[in-house]
Amino acid sequence: MKENKKGNISKLLGFAGGHKKLTVLGCTLSGVSALLSMAPYILIWFVARGIFEAMPDFSSVQNLVHFGWEALWFALASAAIYFGALMCTHLAAFRTARNMRFRAAKHLVDLPLGYFTSNQSGRLRKMIDDNAGMTETLLAHELPDSVGAVVTPVAAVALLFVFDWRMGLLCLIPIAISIATLFQMMGGKQAKFFSRYQRAVEDLSAEATEYVRGIPVVKVFQQTVYSFKSFYSSIMSYSKLASEYAMVNRTPMTAFTTVLNSTFLLLIPAGMILCGVSADGWGVLVDLVFYILFTPLCAMMINRLMYAGQASMEAAEAVYKLGQIMEEAPLPEPENPEFPKGTDVELRHVTFTYPGAEAPALSDVSFRVPGGKTVALVGPSGGGKTTAASLIPRFWDAQEGEVLVGGADVRRITTEELMDKVAFVFQDTHLFKTSILENIRAARPDATREEALRAARAAQADDILEKMPQGIDTVIGTKGVYLSGGEQQRIALARAILKDAPIVVLDEATAFADPENEALIQRAFETLTRGKTVLMIAHRLSTVRGADRIIVLKDGKKAECGSHEQLLAAGGIYAAMWKDYQTAAEWKVGKEVSA
Repeated sequence: MKENKKGNISKLLGFAGGHKKLTVLGCTLSGVSALLSMAPYILIWFVARGIFEAMPDFSSVQNLVHFGWEALWFALASAAIYFGALMCTHLAAFRTARNMRFRAAKHLVDLPLGYFTSNQSGRLRKMIDDNAGMTETLLAHELPDSVGAVVTPVAAVALLFVFDWRMGLLCLIPIAISIATLFQMMGGKQAKFFSRYQRAVEDLSAEATEYVRGIPVVKVFQQTVYSFKSFYSSIMSYSKLASEYAMVNRTPMTAFTTVLNSTFLLLIPAGMILCGVSADGWGVLVDLVFYILFTPLCAMMINRLMYAGQASMEAAEAVYKLGQIMEEAPLPEPENPEFPKGTDVELRHVTFTYPGAEAPALSDVSFRVPGGKTVALVGPSGGGKTTAASLIPRFWDAQEGEVLVGGADVRRITTEELMDKVAFVFQDTHLFKTSILENIRAARPDATREEALRAARAAQADDILEKMPQGIDTVIGTKGVYLSGGEQQRIALARAILKDAPIVVLDEATAFADPENEALIQRAFETLTRGKTVLMIAHRLSTVRGADRIIVLKDGKKAECGSHEQLLAAGGIYAAMWKDYQTAAEWKVGKEVSA
């Protein structure tokens, strides 16, 4: 998405909704505060001028006390108004960030489920949560500060030429050069570099999340961080870009700071020369005091402008990244929905290619699962089994062909209706960090406690509940409460049993189960699949032997089809897989004994 990042700031304010008025009010108050903050410097100069004019008789100096009080009141008023400005902008910033997170999260819900298999959770979290947080800094602090940072120098330029245009010009030269340097630092080249830097941060966040999740594997197999090549690569990439970013900004930042703080280097010598050559030396000296007092204020405001510019780049990048999510096409809903008539499932000449891939994952695949029957998908890894199963609940939509449920194309069935018809037991079971009860009720939130308990018993999960400190109310993932892969699978099966959908898709359902858990899972399968239309995927061929039909997928194409006995008799791919399975099942750990 090539888009002008400046437009993203307008989009950011669009997220504010009705709270945009608070942002405008806060910025206005900040501008007023900036103007009032200049008054104490002017009043202090009046005091200094009065002292110089009274020399050597200081009896009249007492008449200048009111200037001090006025300076104090202006300073307090400026601080109070600035506080009000920050209150407005903070309220707007928090609500804007909330709206951004809410809209992005809501949009994620509408995306195809397959989107989440190709996007790392760490990157999505960074894109939504962290990027929304970046905008808070801009709206809450930097935006109102930038208004003050613009108002003050503009007003200051006018004042600089009121008393002595020559010294005003000397003060203006460093300010103008520093602003030019600032624009150079915030230019297009730097913005592109900043985008690369942010991308490196995203990659590091995503890979760090995946690495932390894989720590048990690292410990079991005694791997070092270097074995996680993608994580190590992201660290090196971030380190390189961070160093480059610092080096690229080193020269302009040094120039900016040096020039901005060099005002006195020109002002004081020039002012002393003007005092010596001017007929009104005392008057010029008094004016010089004003410029010495006032110039640091301009420098401080321009520094604020620099930080505001940096925050603006970050916020623009954040909105850009969120825009990438928001522009992902949601799962289209049919305008004139159809309703399934029956529970049969069919793929007709389906071809599907994953986004960004060149070769199709499925190529002209056709098969049918009759209502109430069990069909198993087997085949070598990467053959397209999971892809075929994923098209039924619309994780993705096929580019060619049709996927039918009950005779209706899934693209013409509403998501709610389709999800009611299909229960999906994932290969990688995900349990929420909440009670076992709520994990089971995720399939049907209105289910009663007794219904959830019956589903758990049907899933052979009684032993899990018995050993838990609070039974079904035990929260998973806290105080050392963790479940094995097989136990998690049984809780997931309880979830599917509670849903009681007429169509069940089992994707590698026994992949992580030990023999004991596999036996329990098989009994749970019998309960879950009784009278249902079942599409089963498994590498353990013992689980598919009793299927009504077995379909072999290889390289994205249907290679064989038939019953267990028919495929063995054919002597093809399935027969070879069965032979390998039997060999593996009979293999035992031992050692060769020499004669």
